[in-house]
Amino acid sequence: MRYTKAAITFSEQADRLLERGLAADRGLLVERLKAVNYYRLSAYWYTFRIAGDAEERLMPGTTLVEVWDRYVFDRQLRLLVMDAVERVEVALRTQIVNQHVLAHGPFGYLDRGTLPGISVEAHRTLLERVRNEAQNSREDYVRHYFGKYTTEHDLPLWMACELMTFGNMLALFMGLRTRAKKDVAQCYGLTVPVLGSWLKTLNQVRNICAHHARLWNRVYGVRAVMPDGSTHPEWHAPVSVDGERTFGILTVLYYLLKQVAPQSRWRDRLTALIDKHPDLPLRFMGFPENWMDCPIWENDRK
Repeated sequence: MRYTKAAITFSEQADRLLERGLAADRGLLVERLKAVNYYRLSAYWYTFRIAGDAEERLMPGTTLVEVWDRYVFDRQLRLLVMDAVERVEVALRTQIVNQHVLAHGPFGYLDRGTLPGISVEAHRTLLERVRNEAQNSREDYVRHYFGKYTTEHDLPLWMACELMTFGNMLALFMGLRTRAKKDVAQCYGLTVPVLGSWLKTLNQVRNICAHHARLWNRVYGVRAVMPDGSTHPEWHAPVSVDGERTFGILTVLYYLLKQVAPQSRWRDRLTALIDKHPDLPLRFMGFPENWMDCPIWENDRK
């Protein structure tokens, strides 16, 4: 089957939405469509569609105000999530690098034998990426290093890590010896499988945010494993945290933030954002009705 849909103007896009039942000022709708791609914005009216309707009509009473409110909420949520991911990423990277350099020295990462948890090919890819970043970097500390240590071809790991992507950091963690991975995970009261799954999920979340894709009603392809209920009941009762939905991701981030940045007001900013959009259905993000009773969120309630 071939794709045969033709391109249409912003005005024609607006008329199509009005015909499908969207209540909106036509002029404002055209302006919104000029600012935000029709296909991108469609993710925010998707849940208003009449199920099974071949014409893709919207439920009666659906307004541009509601659709736009969801879009604005999601954009602001991404900024909050990126802020949390950055703090968590820096802290985790610090722990991972510290474990490795204390055991193997500043250049130990060049030897795949010090990173037995990844394949030879994965190790080669990691080094290629780090070296490419160093070669293309305009950071003063990189230029100073290579200008002073002229016989060196690689950065010490504590410098190289500052050029690593989240994905590179994940590869580094997975490569650590089992004891080192356990030590990093224990810093946060977690097991290696749980922390490893969180890093994989947060890597996906970071990429989603970096590409300005939606968070609010997403089901994540990489599931964050929750701590075992027998040792960490706070993740399971009275609220069960689902690692496939956005509520689970936010809970994971807040749990980590309380340890790496306890002074942060991130939780307050998140609840303020939710309060600012009272008509937005939190269930699409996996929020249970009693989510504030989850001990992870309850601990710091003022």
